[in-house]
Amino acid sequence: MSKSIANLIDHTALKPDTTKEQIQTLCAEAKEYKFASVCVNPTWISLAAELLKDAEDVKVCTVIGFPLGASTSEVKAFETANAIENGATEVDMVINIAALKDKFDDLVERDIRAVVDATKGKALTKVIIESSLLTDEEKVRACKLAVKAGADYVKTSTGFSTGGATVEDIALMRKTVGPDIGVKASGGVRDLIGAEAMVDAGASRIGASAGVSIVNGEQANTDY
Repeated sequence: MSKSIANLIDHTALKPDTTKEQIQTLCAEAKEYKFASVCVNPTWISLAAELLKDAEDVKVCTVIGFPLGASTSEVKAFETANAIENGATEVDMVINIAALKDKFDDLVERDIRAVVDATKGKALTKVIIESSLLTDEEKVRACKLAVKAGADYVKTSTGFSTGGATVEDIALMRKTVGPDIGVKASGGVRDLIGAEAMVDAGASRIGASAGVSIVNGEQANTDY
């Protein structure tokens, strides 16, 4: 088992048919393997927070504006505040992808900042840029806007679009944001070799539903 990478993994269950029993298993595994967090849909935040209340090192992460990023900034800010109230200490928000592609950079920055401001120092903000839908130039702009808006991390993907994390995207994102901002690789990381490649490229967090398989050196059959 690779313990060294376990504390970089956001142990993830975001499918719409995820059940209460699966969330209970997710949290138990996170406690056992000492993952960085569990990443769950907002409806499961309270349950995860209760199950992990005696596991200080395992955070409760949730998603905002997920998976499309197309809700308004006001809705994303409210969703963030509600998530924190329910026990989330990390939020992964999806940018307004269309606005980025239309070069409405001020709107994208305001959208991110609305979520950053809503955390009020109570939660980390990770910004999902959905790299599979972007050109390299757009990826760079998205990362720079996230940093400018005060985000703590940039993140490759929702895992629900046309592709997930690549080593090349992680390297580009790390080069863009520098050493002081986190970079999260998510989507398609299924085994230890893949996870280590992402870390070598500059990832400081891994989002995966295959966390147990990764740390045990196994191959997982999962999409996220």
